[in-house]
Amino acid sequence: MKPVPAEMRPSDHGQVLTAAFYQRTDVVRIAQDLIGKALVTTFDGERTVGLITETEAYAGIGDRASHAFGGKRTARTDPMYQNGGIAYVYLCYGMHHLFNVVTHRSGTPHAVLIRAVVPIEGLEMIHRRRGTGTLRTDGPALLTKALGIRTEHTGLDLSQGPITIEDHGVRIPRSAIIIGPRIGVDYAGDDALLPYRFRIAPSHPILRSTR
Repeated sequence: MKPVPAEMRPSDHGQVLTAAFYQRTDVVRIAQDLIGKALVTTFDGERTVGLITETEAYAGIGDRASHAFGGKRTARTDPMYQNGGIAYVYLCYGMHHLFNVVTHRSGTPHAVLIRAVVPIEGLEMIHRRRGTGTLRTDGPALLTKALGIRTEHTGLDLSQGPITIEDHGVRIPRSAIIIGPRIGVDYAGDDALLPYRFRIAPSHPILRSTR
């Protein structure tokens, strides 16, 4: 296991993001602003933390890639229609738990998919959950497994726990963030080409340190 670089080590004074962060109207800007924030889980007294390195924005009713496109509302997607600042966790292919944060205000179903993190705390627990010697968590299904997030956590208030997102003072330069189309949404037609995916460039020290 490689040591965690000093600039990535968790702060004892990380600030939990409040509802005001999530309830802004620009889901694309929020997706970009989440890069470098710390996704934190505390289950059964075990705290695990990963720095967010990749996100995708989903712009609700008018976005053909969104679960809420056209105003679709089901028991699964109901959290998307609540006030921003809660979790939306759904099952993909009947086996993968994918974690999203709901944004905007009640009635506007915007969300940001968290696609990847770099683990920085609780590494032994992350290894046990993953069942592998690697810290790699690229892909939204791998990060939820690493951090213990499941569909039963959908609807949780992200300012209260056991899942929170914190600001640990890590700042990723805009020049180090790659912007492009989302993954796996070819069915969305022209909307599949929207530049709604944000990820830290592979050359950035944060990513190189854990390979």
